[in-house]
Amino acid sequence: MKTLKIDHIGIAVKDVEERLKLYRDLLGLKVDHVEELPERGLRVHFISIGESRFELLEEISEDSEIHSFLEKRGEGFHHIALRVENIEAFIEKAKQLGIKPLSDEPKPGAHGSKVVFLHPKTTGGLLIELVEGGEE
Repeated sequence: MKTLKIDHIGIAVKDVEERLKLYRDLLGLKVDHVEELPERGLRVHFISIGESRFELLEEISEDSEIHSFLEKRGEGFHHIALRVENIEAFIEKAKQLGIKPLSDEPKPGAHGSKVVFLHPKTTGGLLIELVEGGEE
């Protein structure tokens, strides 16, 4: 088991084109990859900055993973993602430590990765995503 780096910072947005005025037009950053994850109700836009990325999360259906977040809190910081090796071992160790994964098995993520989120009530209020595989 190894934590490799901060993979990305997830930001929930209502209108990605409006938010790209900041990241692309003002800051001069480039959207590297756009992917739809229909099973999660999301369209994600990855923007590289150094060795990490911003991930703009846009809902494409009302049953998306971010729908209730946007309704309750509005746009903004959603999660921090850490790239790991052996995500299954991390899930098991988290359970042993009393840190609650939001699922018992990794789910499909962008770039063909495997992901699992850790419940913020067990991480000090932070939604943490663990990511294994896929493009870096």
